[in-house]
Amino acid sequence: MKPILLLIFIFTFYLYHGQNKNIVNSEKIENPIQKNNIGKIIFLNKSIALGSLKDSDFLSSSLFQENGDLSIHAFFDNSLVNYLHQLEPNWTVDELLKKGNYQFSFYVDGNLIYKENLNTGAGTAENKKIKTALQIPLLSSKNEDSWGRYLWMRFYMAHNGIDALTEGNHILAIEIRPYLNDSTIKTGPVIAKGQINLNVPSQHIPEQKIAIQPIQSNSGWKVSQEKFNTETIRSLNKKIAENRFKNITGIVIIKDGKLLLEEYFNGSGRDSLQDTRSVGKSFSSALTGIAVKEGYLKSENQYLKDFYDLKQFKNYSSQKDNVTIKSLLTMSSGFEGNDENSESAGNEENMYPTENWVNFTLDLPMTENTIGKNWSYFTAGVVVTGDILDKTVPQGLKNYADKKLFQPLGITNYKWQFTPQQKPSLAGGLRMKALDFAKFGQLYSNNGIWNGKTILTQDWIKKSFTNYFTDNPDFEGYGYLFWRKVYTVGNNSYEAFQSSGNGGNKIIIFTKIPVVMVITAQAYNKPYAHSQVEKMVQEYLLPALMISGKMSNENQ
Repeated sequence: MKPILLLIFIFTFYLYHGQNKNIVNSEKIENPIQKNNIGKIIFLNKSIALGSLKDSDFLSSSLFQENGDLSIHAFFDNSLVNYLHQLEPNWTVDELLKKGNYQFSFYVDGNLIYKENLNTGAGTAENKKIKTALQIPLLSSKNEDSWGRYLWMRFYMAHNGIDALTEGNHILAIEIRPYLNDSTIKTGPVIAKGQINLNVPSQHIPEQKIAIQPIQSNSGWKVSQEKFNTETIRSLNKKIAENRFKNITGIVIIKDGKLLLEEYFNGSGRDSLQDTRSVGKSFSSALTGIAVKEGYLKSENQYLKDFYDLKQFKNYSSQKDNVTIKSLLTMSSGFEGNDENSESAGNEENMYPTENWVNFTLDLPMTENTIGKNWSYFTAGVVVTGDILDKTVPQGLKNYADKKLFQPLGITNYKWQFTPQQKPSLAGGLRMKALDFAKFGQLYSNNGIWNGKTILTQDWIKKSFTNYFTDNPDFEGYGYLFWRKVYTVGNNSYEAFQSSGNGGNKIIIFTKIPVVMVITAQAYNKPYAHSQVEKMVQEYLLPALMISGKMSNENQ
């Protein structure tokens, strides 16, 4: 063999064999079903343990039922950690587990619909070290909790799987690869794949569920006579009726201060008090603005130390003295609190069982983050803003909110969630009618004026609808307890600031067009809750308002 060929041979051998040496010992593959199906994903209509699995259980086709059962077994010739080791031979087992997992790709009729790099926390470390098979439910009539079901929901509801699996026959295919995330994503080859023929049955939806609901009298609003695209709204209603948009309870659209659309679904109605969860946080922003306007607070730049003896709480540091009300309103206070991180000391789930939510928050340690610069979703901080208001305004927060905000807006039927001290919780949970939530949104659209009376100053609204995190390209922005969101329809972009709550609840106030939308929903803790509502707004509600390009012209 010539020297150059010998070098190539040695390099190739090392590449495909030297690097493939396992870093851990995976389990022996002894089950005959697994041995005969290495590299395959098989589909089942029930959960069956590997030891009980038979060839006759494998599905090549199935009737698709959202409330039925569909699960998979994936068979590999090695464990996940060993696959990841092939991608980064110099990493330790802990490094591989911290930055890697399985990548799932979903195809419908040969088209890639969704690809997900599974969160590194999904699955146990031990299983990733030794297991050579996965058994996960995708659909379950028993609704058991599993990362597989949430993975399916993200594919199906949040990333257009439901639009791909329309009525008729389809081929669903899944591929699994190992991946590592070290500033860039590195993936290995396919380690298992499979497909199934799904027959999606048709649904008969009665006309009354598709028809646009007429606005009944006594709404408390002037009714708009403006035209909108009725067929687009009918298409949306059909999708809600088909459960292709799930758990939607109400849609209200206000245009030029008048009620244009009011519809309810899934047993909800005009008088229903909607549980909108964290939508209530924005009311803390409004009440703070009112207290500043009336002089009960000097400004939102006041410090926590103006209201609390911070040295009396745990984990005191001088940095706590620099925490402002504004940093709580913008969720950038520097406290060790992040609701999106289950390991965070200040995660809201750690707060709720405690006897005093304010003490819980003020006891938290500080991070090294610069106050006002680093955003993280921090419910406990909003509780403190409510406590500051309760201490500061006359007769307490409950009476003040009713007198200064709800009564002027004509809101009489509402329910607070309360803290253990029986103070209104501004963390969320404020319930009221969809039409009343629309009044709150319209107040901002009116620059703080309602029936000729200034409830909020225009300056406060401008501050509330400012993005304080423009240096983060992956984040659309956040104001004073309002999320910034840009919706795109065709060539036009529509900026909005919105209240947002678990389940897909929204009060959306557009900044350049005179439109307020309220959407109420009960998809609590579902991975598709917010994405389906954003799709409703962007693909149905905004386009329905665009008659002869009128809306797009207003945005120029």
